[in-house]
Amino acid sequence: MPIDPTQLAALSAILRLGSFEAAAASLNVTPSAISQRLKALEERIGATLVTRSQPCTATPLGTRLAKHAEDVALLEAAALGDIAKEAALPARLTLAVPADCMDTWLVPALAAAPAMLFDLRIDDQDTADEWLRRGAVSAAVTGKNKAVTGCDLHPLGALRYSAVASPDYMARYFPAGITAECLASAPMLTFTSKDQLQARWITAKTGRSLYPPTHQMPSTPAFDKAALTGMAWGMIPESLIRDHLASGRLVTLDATLPMDVPLYWQVTRAMAPALAPLTREILRIGLKQLRPLQR
Repeated sequence: MPIDPTQLAALSAILRLGSFEAAAASLNVTPSAISQRLKALEERIGATLVTRSQPCTATPLGTRLAKHAEDVALLEAAALGDIAKEAALPARLTLAVPADCMDTWLVPALAAAPAMLFDLRIDDQDTADEWLRRGAVSAAVTGKNKAVTGCDLHPLGALRYSAVASPDYMARYFPAGITAECLASAPMLTFTSKDQLQARWITAKTGRSLYPPTHQMPSTPAFDKAALTGMAWGMIPESLIRDHLASGRLVTLDATLPMDVPLYWQVTRAMAPALAPLTREILRIGLKQLRPLQR
């Protein structure tokens, strides 16, 4: 027996907005109606779907069912075409994307796509594909040239990074040049514990694995400011720091050793037809803004 779409809508709204009251307001019903719909859905499934907390969170099964509801809405919107544009709310799409892509080239691609609401999961490009494996997102920008099972993979290009720091930082920590000994003790920036870009650059530069003191700053603006203020060195997309390099506020640790990070667009095959317009914009702008991938 098909699941009642109003029950799925209630589940999605609770998890998206974090409370029964907010879900009720978004769907123009009472909180009691939302509670009854969720209870009926949980009885129908035979399992708890929402943890009643502040905010409400999904159980693993609740996450999968909410993702199913999202997919159904996207497929219906694609099938109805212009008729769907008259709906009260656009369809919602959950994506896994790296923060640096959001801060460089990806937002214009999302803005150019047909009207839909985006729910972004920010993750490192090396691990974004895990969201696809868990079935938690419909598409992702990843750093791996290997399609997740059940997904189509589209090469995009490479985002170029440079290892940079402020002139004062360079004078303080690298007075005699960029040596392994200096790199081992000079404070370094990482986005999160998943961010291995700086470690790969160190290995490329020295041939060694080093473990310098490290700041974790999961914010692109904070990451950039930390480099500008001399807290540490880090790998930053060149497109974000061209003016700082031109003015001398930042300098490269080694101008001959930039690092190109390859990027790929992966979309679940079942959703690929519905997401074809978005894929076209992702490819168009990605191929235009990113560096060509090395063969």
